[in-house]
Amino acid sequence: MVWLYICKRLTNLQKENIANVSGYVARNIINQVNNMSKLRFEVVTAAFGKSAVDVPNKTERPSDYYAVKVFNREKMFKYLPKDIYNSLIDVIDNGASFDGSIADAVAEGMKKWAIENNATHYTHWFHPLTETTAEKHDAFIEHDGKGGVLEEFSGKLLVQQEPDASSFPNGGIRSTFEARGYSAWDPTSPAFLIGDTLCIPTVFISYTGEALDYKAPLLKSLRAVDKAATDVCRYFDKNVKKVTTYLGWEQEYFLVDEGMLLARPDLLLTGRTLMGHDSAKNQQLEDHYFGSIPARVAAFMKDLEIEAMKLGIPAKTCHNEAAPNQFELAPIYEECNLAVDHNMLIMALMKEVARRHGFRVLLHEKPFKGVNGSGKHNNWSLGTDTGTLLMAPGKTDKDNLRFITFVVNTLAAIYRHNGLLKASIMSAANAHRLGAAEAPPAIISSFLGSHLSSILDHMETTDDVVKILSKRELRLNIPALPELMIDNTDRNRTSPFAFTGNRFEFRAVGSEANCASAMIALNTAMAEQLTIFKKEVDTLIEKGVAKEDALVKIIRKYIKYSKPVRFDGNGYSDEWRREAIKRGLDCEASAPIVFDRYLDKESVEMFRKMEVMTETELKARNEIKWEMYTKKVQIEARVLGDLALNHIIPTATKYQSSLLDNVIKMEQVIGKEEGDKMSQENISLIKEIAVRVTEIRRLVHEMVERRKVANKIATERDKAIAYHDTVAPMLEEIRTHIDKLELVVDNELWTLPKYRELLFIC
Repeated sequence: MVWLYICKRLTNLQKENIANVSGYVARNIINQVNNMSKLRFEVVTAAFGKSAVDVPNKTERPSDYYAVKVFNREKMFKYLPKDIYNSLIDVIDNGASFDGSIADAVAEGMKKWAIENNATHYTHWFHPLTETTAEKHDAFIEHDGKGGVLEEFSGKLLVQQEPDASSFPNGGIRSTFEARGYSAWDPTSPAFLIGDTLCIPTVFISYTGEALDYKAPLLKSLRAVDKAATDVCRYFDKNVKKVTTYLGWEQEYFLVDEGMLLARPDLLLTGRTLMGHDSAKNQQLEDHYFGSIPARVAAFMKDLEIEAMKLGIPAKTCHNEAAPNQFELAPIYEECNLAVDHNMLIMALMKEVARRHGFRVLLHEKPFKGVNGSGKHNNWSLGTDTGTLLMAPGKTDKDNLRFITFVVNTLAAIYRHNGLLKASIMSAANAHRLGAAEAPPAIISSFLGSHLSSILDHMETTDDVVKILSKRELRLNIPALPELMIDNTDRNRTSPFAFTGNRFEFRAVGSEANCASAMIALNTAMAEQLTIFKKEVDTLIEKGVAKEDALVKIIRKYIKYSKPVRFDGNGYSDEWRREAIKRGLDCEASAPIVFDRYLDKESVEMFRKMEVMTETELKARNEIKWEMYTKKVQIEARVLGDLALNHIIPTATKYQSSLLDNVIKMEQVIGKEEGDKMSQENISLIKEIAVRVTEIRRLVHEMVERRKVANKIATERDKAIAYHDTVAPMLEEIRTHIDKLELVVDNELWTLPKYRELLFIC
């Protein structure tokens, strides 16, 4: 079967007419695939176009199999006693305290459903501070006292487990010999099935109570914004009892042929190409975005969509993105906590499904230099239990005043905590993407569009509540076409935080990141701002100012206050950076220094007041961020050094030897003087290769020495800064020489697949 797979892969290369794939690369595909110790049958069958997914019948609709693997309300109602069901729904919908006495009944119903669907194991599924998920599988078995076993699953096992807290990033909260930590069930996110395992979403905390995950502070931030927003909503509607945060993420990713990736150690180990010259064609023709989806990719997308639907992920949109072999998946909006869980699940799912189709998914924010990176746009909004979208314009003056209230408070929140919002999306990988090829710059500003900007400018100087149009008609002079409804704002692809009609789109979030990081910072900042806003309005009302007048007066204050964060122009321009500095916005680009914003006095106080995170938790998370930054740059440096010395230099010198041999033979055949004249180009190449090989060796040695110096630094922050300032720049210097060698070395000898192969074989 392995050889069938290899033959199919090589046949695909022929079908694609990739004439420039080097002979070495083709041989490497054979060797790499043949040596894969765990090549699964699913991968082989997928290579022949047969899906390894249990594809529904043609007569089935998505609604027929949607959420079949989820213990949702429908299953709860079926498998739980009515009183238990009602109690659990009260917890989910109304935030009621969980009654531990119902745990056994819930566990029994959950187990029964899972076993009926062929589950044999269960796991607590959580989000440690690694940007991935974690799980420990246990079987549904206990001794029966007669030499056999029974399928058992108690409420105690449902509610709590004990993973090893010292084995996950903890920022010094736990010593290696102090291992105890706890995962605790999150009833607001439904359990689901992956294969034969029941996955139970949980929080993860240390023995001393600090959160060691993303979910615990996310849930706290959602509670904080719910309370603060509900209080403000009651100025406009006394019936509002709850405000829900909604999130609609857009997941961008690259697909690379698996054989090609296996021949690129840098992609395999770091997620990005540490070397590689531009392809003659990349995205300059602008022909990939929304283009026709290649058949092989479409098959992958279809299988991914089916698997996502079964897990209750409402996958709605898929399309080609701007760069070659780049694509996007986006679901329908969901409650924020559930949306975060679904995004973490979809990232794991797409990796698995891609392998079945002979692909590997790249979620790194900048896997290829010179083309678009991948983001994860977080579309964020608030809605009430009465059905009102708080970021959407209304039809009455009262509705529009409510709309303006929440928009302006959002602007004030992101201005007040401008640096913190950037820190929430910053990473070693995302730093490569920000400010390049349609990614927003590393300066957090907000685009509102001319219509909404003019309304705020008007309110800044007058008391009028302006009529706000959500859409306007556009008539084309083509009788056969219907009227188009045009949004009241354009889009600005260079804006990190753009208003897009009824929501804000946080565009700076990285493709590999956990959405929760940005949502925790944004929700907490919004909760604090709304709390401050209400206190100021109430103070005026207590002094006898009419409610609407008080609202307008404080709104006007925050329109003026937040004006520096509003920017509708080109975020890439040098003029904007100079202007942003004048406005007092955070323009720092060094990731390790950007992380400092979490420990600013204002940030620590905000998280404390909103009861989201303690100072101890914030310090621990920053230790993890600095350590993670160092390790990622360290790994990249080691990989690049190894490739440079063991792949690039031997290949270059081998080609150099063949050129020398050619020069010598020319001299022997036609004489030294004439031979030298005819071999000038080869002699020039020989000299260029010698210079670049010497420089690569020197730079690799210098990079190693700089790492040794940085590694001796005691504090994680200073070590991360040293890696940023002294080691990371060496990667680009070394790459420059390697990329130049790629242009001159014989294609047949070049050991690594090139950009034209990685980006156009699909």
